[in-house]
Amino acid sequence: MPFSKRISIYIIIPVLLTIPSILYFLLTQNLEFVRPTKGATFARPKKAFAANTLLSLLGPVSTGSTNPNATPFDAETGIRGFSDGTYRRVLVVPHTSKDSITWIDDRLLDVSLALYVVDDLTAPKHPPKNKGHEVMVYLTYIIDHYEQLPEIIIFMHAHRHAWHNSDLLGFDAVEMIQRLNSERVIRHGYMNLRCAWDPGCPEWLHPSETGDLLSKQEQGLLAGSWSELFPLDPLPTVLGQACCAQFAVSREKVLSIPRRRFVFYRDWLLRTPLTDYFSGRIWEFVWQYVFTGYETYCPAEHACYCEGFGVCFGGKVQYGEFLALRQSKNNYTKELERLRKQQQTALEVAEDVGSDGNVILGVSTLGEEAVLKGRIEILEKELSNRRLDALERGKDARNREAEVAERQ
Repeated sequence: MPFSKRISIYIIIPVLLTIPSILYFLLTQNLEFVRPTKGATFARPKKAFAANTLLSLLGPVSTGSTNPNATPFDAETGIRGFSDGTYRRVLVVPHTSKDSITWIDDRLLDVSLALYVVDDLTAPKHPPKNKGHEVMVYLTYIIDHYEQLPEIIIFMHAHRHAWHNSDLLGFDAVEMIQRLNSERVIRHGYMNLRCAWDPGCPEWLHPSETGDLLSKQEQGLLAGSWSELFPLDPLPTVLGQACCAQFAVSREKVLSIPRRRFVFYRDWLLRTPLTDYFSGRIWEFVWQYVFTGYETYCPAEHACYCEGFGVCFGGKVQYGEFLALRQSKNNYTKELERLRKQQQTALEVAEDVGSDGNVILGVSTLGEEAVLKGRIEILEKELSNRRLDALERGKDARNREAEVAERQ
C-alpha cells in the first residue's frame, strides 16, 4: 500500500472512532450551557460551544429552567433575607452499612431523607456500584428523581462532625442543615456548604501542570478525564472551589441540565479505569463547573457565612479581625504544645538522673506556660463573644443585606 494511503488510514480511522463519542456527548448537552472565563474567581461566563443547529433538530433538551444562564450573583442589587416561607428540601447522604447515621433523626423534621447504602445492593436505596465516593450516589439521586425533585437538594456526607464542616457552627452537620438559607440556594442555584476557602480556593488544580502530585495526585489525571467528561470544552488552566463535595442545589438549576447528561456522567464513572479514590477526587472540583459554568467558584467567606447560614460579623473587615484573633489563639496553642513537650522531656530526664524536674525546667519556663494559658483563655472568650454576636446579628435581615451587599 502506498505510503500516502497508509498515512491517510492512520489519520482517518481514529477520527471516525471518536465521532460516536462526540455525537453522544452533543446529545447530552443543554442548549444554554456556559463556559466561564478562565482563571477567574468570579468572572461572567462566556457562551460555550455552539451545537444549537444539531440540537434544534432534536427538540428541546431542558424544560425546567427559565434562566439557565443565571450567574452566582444575579441579585446583587436586591439581596433578600432568609425566607419566611418554606421549601421542600431533601438531604441526600451516601453511607456504608457500618457508618453511624443516628444523627439524622427528628431534629431534621423539615428535611426529607434519601439515604443510600453504598455497600449493600439489597438495601432499598443503593447506587449501581460503590465507586467514586459520594459522586455515584449524588448522580444516581438526580437521575432517579429528575421528574420529582424538591425545590432544594442538599448533598452531604454521612458524618455529623467532620473537619470540613463549618467551624463557625461547631463542625456540626445538623447545625448547617438547620441554618441553611434556602433563599440563597434558590437565588444562586448552587451553594457550596463550605464557606472557608482553604483548601480549594482561590485556585487548586492546574490540569496542565505536573507539579505538586503528592498533595494533589488527581491533578495529573484530570486532563484525560476532562476530555472524556467535556470533550468539546478546552482544558481549564485552573479549577477551584472550597472542598469537600458537600453542596446544595435548586431544582431549577438541576433541571436546566438535561437528565441524559447526568446519565452520561454516571456512565463515565462506571466505565472509567480510575479507582474509587481518584474518580471521586476529580469530581470534587468539577461540581461547580457542572452547576455554575465556572471553573473557579469562590464566594467571599464572610458573605457566604452571613447570607448562607446567618453568621454575620458586620462585614469583610470585621470577619478578617475575627480570623486574625483565631490565628493568634492557634499560634499560642501551638507554642503551648511545644512547651509542654519540652517539659515532658525535662521530666523524663530528671527521672533518669534522680533530680527534681522543676529545677531542670526553671521558673521562667513554668511562668511562660501560665502566660500562654492566660492569653489563650482571653482569646477564646473574645472569639466566643464575637461568634455569638455574629449569630445574633444574622437574625436581622437588614444586617444580612448590608453585609452581603459589600461582599467584595
